[in-house]
Amino acid sequence: MKKLSILLLLTILSFSCVSKKKYIALQQENGEIKSELLKTKVAKEDLETKFDKIQERVDAYNSKIASLKQENNTKLDAVGNIAVISNDTKIKMRETLKHVDANKLAQAKTLKDSMNLAVAYNLEKTIGESNMSEDEDFAVNINETVVMISIANDMLFNTGSYRLSSKADTVLKKLADVINSEQSLDVMVEGHTDARTISTEFLADNWDLSVMRATSVVRKLQEKYGVAPEKLIAAGRSSYQPIAENNSKENRAKNRRTKIIILPNIDKFFALMSENDTAVVEHITQ
Repeated sequence: MKKLSILLLLTILSFSCVSKKKYIALQQENGEIKSELLKTKVAKEDLETKFDKIQERVDAYNSKIASLKQENNTKLDAVGNIAVISNDTKIKMRETLKHVDANKLAQAKTLKDSMNLAVAYNLEKTIGESNMSEDEDFAVNINETVVMISIANDMLFNTGSYRLSSKADTVLKKLADVINSEQSLDVMVEGHTDARTISTEFLADNWDLSVMRATSVVRKLQEKYGVAPEKLIAAGRSSYQPIAENNSKENRAKNRRTKIIILPNIDKFFALMSENDTAVVEHITQ
């Protein structure tokens, strides 16, 4: 009986010793696993930080590339000494040139020549649609993107007066239609007189008369025909830019005129022109 008790005690102590060793081993293994997990977590966080920095650099490079591309597209090229034109505008200009007469297009040797053809085509089309027919009292000339319309003062004013006559409405209505058709246009109205001197209660000389006539036209275009005032310029030339000698009644009548100078903003002109044809432009730029 006593031997049995001793044997049983030894068995229990032996089992207890083995279990404790396994427990310690398991604890050690658990600690090692936790340590590895911690190292993995730290490594993961370090990799994520590095990835974020790399992504920031990639985004910065992409942004720089996009900026350079946009800068290239909007880079302005000088066109003679009259204007500048961007690459985007040149794309739209080439689309317009598809409609220009082939013989005229063949004569365009420079960017300036092409630009003049494109602007002239659009302005001539607009003027043609407004039914502004030329005669000896009304002339239209387009030169290097500038439209010059000369109107005999007999069609606008009574002799020696700066007040518009009733028959001026027909001409000014057509003129306003042309100006209002394009948001990109600036318009200078110049008054010109013959060389005969004038002095009245309201006018000191031909300078006054030419300026007042230009102002009368500008005011009528703004107030009656809705032309935006920021597009308008009024100027007087007096008698110092004659187109004929002031030696006859007929020649003096030629010198008494109102000159309308239409100046397009080239980039804005083509941008607005293409708004109704976005699909075509997008196809060209792809």
